[in-house]
Amino acid sequence: MKRLALVQFFSWSALFIMWINTTAIVAQYSYGTSDGASAAFQQAANWVDVLFATYNGVAAIAALTLLPWLARTIGKVRTHAIGLMCGAAGYASFFVIRSPDLLIVSEIGIGIAWASILAMPYAILASALPQAKLGIYMGLFNVFVVIPQLLVATVMGSIMKAWFPGEPIWTMAFAAAVMAIAAAATLRVDERGG
Repeated sequence: MKRLALVQFFSWSALFIMWINTTAIVAQYSYGTSDGASAAFQQAANWVDVLFATYNGVAAIAALTLLPWLARTIGKVRTHAIGLMCGAAGYASFFVIRSPDLLIVSEIGIGIAWASILAMPYAILASALPQAKLGIYMGLFNVFVVIPQLLVATVMGSIMKAWFPGEPIWTMAFAAAVMAIAAAATLRVDERGG
């Protein structure tokens, strides 16, 4: 459970970074504005709604089709690592994709990661923990969903102001890096022992 908690910590850090920064990134790099009051910024925000709906739709499809097949074929741990790498690639692709329409491609990778994050860690744990105490362990495990979000909310703004002022795209570099770390950490998880 400890090793899987580390995976959760890094993967949820990446998600929270995305949730709080995507609008600023898309506005600046795809719509050419940082002015939150402008019509272009509002268009960017509206497009981010579409992007987020896309990754959620992809997640639903992946959860019902791709992930179960992969888990049966290569195991839950490797499936989760692949899902997280898809997310890391999705975040990293924000650096090369400037067209708002093509950002849909980024969201496909993020959607696969999202499906995996919502399912695979719990599937791994459920098969490894004593059934009589499963609820207690799952509750403790969920702390590693909250802690990274609190940490990101506390320190990410200061990091960006100090090292990358006015350049929100670099938050996606952080997201890609921590998601890749989560994927690598997943490979250290014992399928039978969480």
